[in-house]
Amino acid sequence: MNDSNEGGLLVVNEPSDARGDRSTGKLARIKHLLGLDRAIAWTLAGRLWSMGAGVATVLLIAHFLSPAQQGYYYTFSSLVALQVFFELGFSFVVLQLASHERASLTISEHGLIVGDLVSQARLASILQTSLRWYSAMALMMACTLLPAGLYFFRHGDRFSTVSGWRLPWCIMAITASFNLLVDPIFSFLEGCGLVSKVANMRFGQAVLGSLLAWTALVTHHGLFAPPMILLGQIIWGSAWLLRHRTLLLYLARINAQEHKVRWRTEIWPFQWRIAISWLGGYLVFQLFNPVLFAYQGPVAAGRMGMSLTVTGALSTVALAWMNTKSSPFGALVAQKEFEKLDKLFFRTLKQSLLLMVVACASVFSGLLLCSHFFPKLAGRVLSPWAFGLLMLTAIMNHIVFCQALYLRAHKAEPFLVLGICGAIVMVCSTYLLGRFVGVNAVAVGFFVATSIMGPPLTTYIFLKKRAQWHTLSADSPL
Repeated sequence: MNDSNEGGLLVVNEPSDARGDRSTGKLARIKHLLGLDRAIAWTLAGRLWSMGAGVATVLLIAHFLSPAQQGYYYTFSSLVALQVFFELGFSFVVLQLASHERASLTISEHGLIVGDLVSQARLASILQTSLRWYSAMALMMACTLLPAGLYFFRHGDRFSTVSGWRLPWCIMAITASFNLLVDPIFSFLEGCGLVSKVANMRFGQAVLGSLLAWTALVTHHGLFAPPMILLGQIIWGSAWLLRHRTLLLYLARINAQEHKVRWRTEIWPFQWRIAISWLGGYLVFQLFNPVLFAYQGPVAAGRMGMSLTVTGALSTVALAWMNTKSSPFGALVAQKEFEKLDKLFFRTLKQSLLLMVVACASVFSGLLLCSHFFPKLAGRVLSPWAFGLLMLTAIMNHIVFCQALYLRAHKAEPFLVLGICGAIVMVCSTYLLGRFVGVNAVAVGFFVATSIMGPPLTTYIFLKKRAQWHTLSADSPL
């Protein structure tokens, strides 16, 4: 307490620590209301950067690339997304398996592990298995993707005279294959509870990747921008792993012996369902650009690609709230703390969905203004009504993604059949509408298919499985 005598009156100054406590309390209430924690803050920082950088990239693409080059730019990324056929959803499985084993362990800031030796051995087995799997898959991806892309893009020459795409594509395929090798390590560390640290690292990846891509664009090497994004991620991620190698090296040296995780009985029964869902996800979300590129030309593919990039950026920001809960969800399931699990999930769902709706409404309003004042720039994306349908589709898919994340924390994939059916519908819709009608019709097909097979059916499955699994778990011993 500080006392002072001013004008003959004794003034008692409020303790500075009390003012600090009150400010801290207000800040804590705001964080609780928004659902912010350190992991979300760093994830959100990275995704806000990606969104802001995405706006800058869109403007640079519109300025430095022709509409046809824009089509090559976005189709590069769609073809690289074929890595899902090599990854087969294993990174998500790794995260969930690690989070369940980590529930019995304590991992220090410096990467030292304390706890049950069997859980340590099983955790080591998960890391070792994932490294073997992804080493083989990365090599196979490079040998497949590189020639396949050269063949595919060569046929785009009949629509335009774009040249100089071969070397950028070769770099893109190689860097994507290397990223496939290291990305699962980050998923493993997230499962180990290092969510905020990995989120911090991904923020650095996003910044460096964007800076390298912008450099390529402003120096008139625009088709090198997509591989530069991946190269930035590799450089930053590799440097980060070197600084956090203690835990990885310790686990890599453990001989799991009889405690190792069994692929046939513990991994594959979960992974094959995730793999099919992820393959279906590619067919739903990444098939647009290749089909439009092949049948409508790179200009149409570029308009769809830029539109999907904008809606995708909004989705990734909103999903930051939910994605950072993957590891805590898995740990709560392992501990059968279902009441805490539900409270955390539904609070996070409300927060992220509100953000998604507000963001989509703001961007759509901005597009309407842009169409009036900057029609040339607005012409690089879909027409406003088709873009609005993409926004509504993204909001519905956000609900589905959140529900899937919750259910997958139980090491199960109940959306398997629905995902297969949805993928079949979307493949037929995208192919027929993309080939015979046009780019706006593809957006309509996407919206209709999602409206029918999205939240109505997934919510029914979500409620049914949630009640079923929690009842069975409550009746079984810990």
